[in-house]
Amino acid sequence: MAEHKEEPVLESVMDKISEKFHGGDSSSSSDSDDEKKKGSSSASAAEAMKAKIYRLFGRERPVHSVLGGGKPADLVLWRNKKISGGVLAGATAIWLLFEVMEYHLLTLLCHCLILSLAILFLWSNASTFINKSPPNIPEVKIPEDVAVNVALSLRYEINRGFATLREIGHGRDLKKFLIVIAGLWLLSVLGSCCSFLTLFYIVFMVLYTVPVLYEKYEDKVDAFGEKAMIELKKYYAIFDEKCLSKIPKGPLKDKKH
Repeated sequence: MAEHKEEPVLESVMDKISEKFHGGDSSSSSDSDDEKKKGSSSASAAEAMKAKIYRLFGRERPVHSVLGGGKPADLVLWRNKKISGGVLAGATAIWLLFEVMEYHLLTLLCHCLILSLAILFLWSNASTFINKSPPNIPEVKIPEDVAVNVALSLRYEINRGFATLREIGHGRDLKKFLIVIAGLWLLSVLGSCCSFLTLFYIVFMVLYTVPVLYEKYEDKVDAFGEKAMIELKKYYAIFDEKCLSKIPKGPLKDKKH
């Protein structure tokens, strides 16, 4: 009888212990659920804050996708430092040759072709005497689709430039007119200070360094850009109120009857 009495006591004790463990598990699971909810809410709040952050020029996509993606964007953003560094070193060497050493483009091309043809000619004739195979000269051809795509891209950009100039000439967009005039004036000043190759090299260096630096410090740059845009809009509103609004506008479009 004593054994039968001890068994239910032991069972009740074990039930209480198991209830405590299950209770702890349920509380821990509820805590983990709360933590997940908090984490998801904080993540959604962070995404909302990122969406509200001001980006230059109204940019909504990453810098890589804005630059077109693919290998050109990887090259500009220094995804492969060896290739990007090699391109930069090559452009610098070309600028040093033509600007610092005052080498001429036609002379350089002729000297490179003379050297290449002489090496290939001597190698092809000497291969019979030294019992080695002649050089394998690859056949170089420009693919038709590449040439067509380049021509279409140039045609599109040139037509867009002509359309912009035509729109400005009609006198309907004063803001765009002032921006284009300021840009052309700045380009003329730079052209008078340096040669075309130096100007091209400066533009290349800007395009090759500014995007990667902007991608690295985009939050700070965007915050500064937001403040600058607010100030520019303020000064432009004052300038528009005092000067631009008093200038007579160009002829309007004919009204449709």
